[in-house]
Amino acid sequence: MSALVFEGLGKSYGETTVVREVSLTIGEGEFVSLLGPSGCGKTTILRMVAGLVEPTRGRILLGRDDITRLPPNRRGLGLVFQSYALFPHLTVYENVAFGLRRRKVGGAELDRRVSEALAMVRLSGFGDRHPRQLSGGQQQRVAIARAIAPRPRVLLFDEPLSNLDAQLRDEMQIELKRLQRELGITTLFVTHDQGEALSMSDRVGVMARGVMQQFATPEEIYHRPATAFVASFIGKPNRLAGRVAFRAGAGGRVAVGSIELAAARIDEASGAAIEIVIRQEAIGLRPGGGAEDAVGGTIVLRSFSGARVQYVVRLADGIELVAETPSHGALAALEPGAGVALDIAPEAVLVMPVEGAAA
Repeated sequence: MSALVFEGLGKSYGETTVVREVSLTIGEGEFVSLLGPSGCGKTTILRMVAGLVEPTRGRILLGRDDITRLPPNRRGLGLVFQSYALFPHLTVYENVAFGLRRRKVGGAELDRRVSEALAMVRLSGFGDRHPRQLSGGQQQRVAIARAIAPRPRVLLFDEPLSNLDAQLRDEMQIELKRLQRELGITTLFVTHDQGEALSMSDRVGVMARGVMQQFATPEEIYHRPATAFVASFIGKPNRLAGRVAFRAGAGGRVAVGSIELAAARIDEASGAAIEIVIRQEAIGLRPGGGAEDAVGGTIVLRSFSGARVQYVVRLADGIELVAETPSHGALAALEPGAGVALDIAPEAVLVMPVEGAAA
């Protein structure tokens, strides 16, 4: 059953269009993320769903109800802001109770629902504290408890993890996913962090310049990107200009300068100009070179970043690729000047048509 539907949803400010006719269906209990760079339109979509921005075109359906023109308080939604938006003068209890009181919930029912919401976010016993007495992660949990206490039909998250440090952000990703699964609430999550979107979501909508580039599962987004923008935005990409050397069945070989690579899927004709995306993590290295037909190069830069090591490898014609490898074992000890052979599986060579501009 569909919980949230966008039909040709669009938003313009004068001559500037920030969202272009987005149509998609989010299923009941599904966790969907809108992902893209700043200014791509993802937050505008969330604000249209919340009733904070009026669409220029299209409709928003919640179940069978058209909520496009309804005021925010009649939509049955829970919204968690990036800034948490807690009331500093109110206790945790009163912050969570705020929306319930506005719905005329009181007495024992109010106590029960506030206690349930705090228990769900693991903050039982924190009701008498004020926001200033809480950590950033605890404040965010209070904001989530306030959003779920009225039992909304859909939860909306506007980059809720961006203010947290890296370790706490990772912990909260797990907590949010756990909570969403336990509650079974349809969730729309806006983020510019691909790690958050891929790890938490059932499906992801990747946006650029107001256009929904692809709406699919995380696995499809990563392994079968629909556009050059998606291919280069997801993962850590090497993006190269090349041409199709020849086609053979579904795949063939592509050329970058004087180098040829096998590609598992090529949709363009032989000789066509193309964009080639090879993610850093998809490139294997072998010390000392290899067979005569192997792609070889020389390490020109090494960068250690904890769990991973990045190498800049210079190939023939001065082409450079960045490869990433775990920071343990023999491959982590390669130094600039070392010769290496590159292992690049045909499935890792993503071939895209040349785009004048990302849509």
